[in-house]
Formats: sequence, structure tokens, C-alpha cells
Amino acid sequence: MQKLRKGDEVIVLIGKDKGKQGKVLKIIDEKKVLVEGINRAKKHQKGNPNAGVQGGIIDKDMPISISNVGLYNPETKKADRVGFKFLDDGKKVRYFKSTNEVVDA
Repeated sequence: MQKLRKGDEVIVLIGKDKGKQGKVLKIIDEKKVLVEGINRAKKHQKGNPNAGVQGGIIDKDMPISISNVGLYNPETKKADRVGFKFLDDGKKVRYFKSTNEVVDA
């Protein structure tokens, strides 16, 4: 079980986009994550009329290190650390370490 999952709301802690929020689009591997609207780069794309792709300069989300983002805690409105614990029924869940609140209920 990973501390971050697809669909989680995260805040960037370090880098040019520090303080920005976004939704996790994809977990690349154990060390990289793709976040919506974060770490955008300009890509020069060649057009392909057969495939219906228009050419030009497009903005593309690039991967960011998973250590540079933190899970957003809506209660404190800040990034928070995540831990794991087992519930009474034996189910393993993630929880915020500052408030002891379960992330995925």
C-alpha cells in the first residue's frame, strides 16, 4: 500500500510550484508522480493531419518527485504526513499523523 494514490489532493512542498495544489493523475513509479497543473513544460508538437493532431506549442504536465509533495489535509488546510494503521475489523487504512483522522474511510 502506497502513501499517495491516484486521485489524491496534494500540495507541492519544494520547487518552482511551491504551495500549489493539484490532483494526482498517475503514479509513475515509487519515486515519481504526475500532478494535474504542476511542473508544466512547453512541448513543441508536430502536426499530423491523418491522426487529427494539430501542431504547435502545448503545455504538458511533467513528473515530480514524490518527496516534494504532501497529502492535503482539508481539516488543517495544509500538507500532512501519512501513516498506516489497522482498524478493529482488520482493515489497513491511511491516516493523517497530525490529527489521527483516517484518510480513506
